[in-house]
Amino acid sequence: MQESNPRRTLGALGEDCAERYLRTRGWRILARNARADGVEIDLVARRAGTVAFVEVKTRRGRSHGAPEEAVDARKRARLVRGAAAWLQQNRCRARRVRFDVIVCERGADGTWRLRHLEAAFDAEG
Repeated sequence: MQESNPRRTLGALGEDCAERYLRTRGWRILARNARADGVEIDLVARRAGTVAFVEVKTRRGRSHGAPEEAVDARKRARLVRGAAAWLQQNRCRARRVRFDVIVCERGADGTWRLRHLEAAFDAEG
């Protein structure tokens, strides 16, 4: 069976890659593709007292620039709003909240390269 939306397939593969990466580093995944206040949050993860809201950017190459550049000021503001709503909806307390970006790039040979930008931005943007 063929997937009708190839971009969605690539995005889902990148999220799988990011999730595995976080799990191997001791993070517990609290949610994937969570929705709060009309915002989709790719991954919500917890380790010790920190909750990380993770935006995953997946690309086949750099023809459209660096993937993390897609997390612009407007996207960051939406993620901050969604994170606040998610924390409230789930009555989740954390000593620290941060916003990470994980970039997954799939090479022509099918291998994945991953970069984790920890605390890529804060709630002020």
